[in-house]
Amino acid sequence: MIDVRHRSPRGLLPAAPSSPALPGTGTLGAHTAGQLLRLCEVAGLGAADAAGYAQVLTTALGPVARRPLALPAPSRSFLSDDHTPVEFSLSFEPGQAPSLRVLLEPGNGVGSLARSGRAGLRTVRALARRWNFSTERLDELEDLFFPLSPQGPLALWCALELRPGGVPRVKVYLNPAACGAARSAQTVREALHRLGHPQAFDALPESDRVLFFALDLGDWDVPRVKVYTAHNEISASAAGHLSRMPGEPRSAEIEAFFRTASGLDEGQDTLLDRRPVQGCHAFTEAASGLPGGFTLYVPVRDYVRHDGEALERASALLRHYGADPAQLLDSVAAVTSRRPEDGAGLIAYLALAHQAGRPPRVTVYISSEAYRVRPPAVLAPQAGAGH
Repeated sequence: MIDVRHRSPRGLLPAAPSSPALPGTGTLGAHTAGQLLRLCEVAGLGAADAAGYAQVLTTALGPVARRPLALPAPSRSFLSDDHTPVEFSLSFEPGQAPSLRVLLEPGNGVGSLARSGRAGLRTVRALARRWNFSTERLDELEDLFFPLSPQGPLALWCALELRPGGVPRVKVYLNPAACGAARSAQTVREALHRLGHPQAFDALPESDRVLFFALDLGDWDVPRVKVYTAHNEISASAAGHLSRMPGEPRSAEIEAFFRTASGLDEGQDTLLDRRPVQGCHAFTEAASGLPGGFTLYVPVRDYVRHDGEALERASALLRHYGADPAQLLDSVAAVTSRRPEDGAGLIAYLALAHQAGRPPRVTVYISSEAYRVRPPAVLAPQAGAGH
């Protein structure tokens, strides 16, 4: 069993920050900013960059950053199981420090979904002024994803991929069901068309629903438009054929990742039926209509007894792809002091990303657990064993 209780990665800060510029101790902002500061050290970011990013996080969260953690979550955020409006992830490639990302819901706790969307847009535009990037592509889609009476589980999420120098790469995640679940496909098709990808929607695999529509803003070498799809009760062999990326990845590689992440025995093709597997196709060029990237997301938290098992699987995948699992263990120690076997959900997703011209990346999604630690699970046998 992996034990992270006594790890002390490169002098990580022992507690949440006490800077007067950040919310007070015991608040959502102090909790998540402290986690971010310690994760920045794991990722090799300097103290000045880390402090700047922590300040941006709490500012972007708005009034809920000052809300005491002794109170319930301000709203039922779809971003995490305990409704914390913040999630962290680390992407691993061989021979490099992990790339750190923070995902947040800037309109959390402001009231209606419509108000949340407006708050999210204001936050993204404020970030654009701060870091001098254009929101033109987002502005083109405002009527599609921000109607007067939106529906669905979210309005806008914003992800910051943190880099040295204090200027992150920015991504926004939008809700395809904003104009109604029945119109999700039509909404995404129209959004792709407006952004110059008229053939992209037809390249997507069949799915149970379209989950998210995302786009890169700011300083990206090749900005992407991304479509996330949900796949209920999917097997390893079916998951291996989800990618529509030409040439790669091979179905056998996706199947092997799926089996390791979900804990299936070699050759077993059990269905995952507790929470949908997600696929993401990223589009960068319009000539072919085909995606230049594909990512598979396995919701590992629903297929383990506790986080110790999730860490074992994540470590095995990192070793297979030439990355150092010690950096993941440091990251877990940066976020929590609890034992992995005392909960299930700290490691939320394991993902394998392929992008043209880059080596495969393993990404581990880490929950903040600001409000609740989900207890260890007693798992019944998965449906479809031997299917």
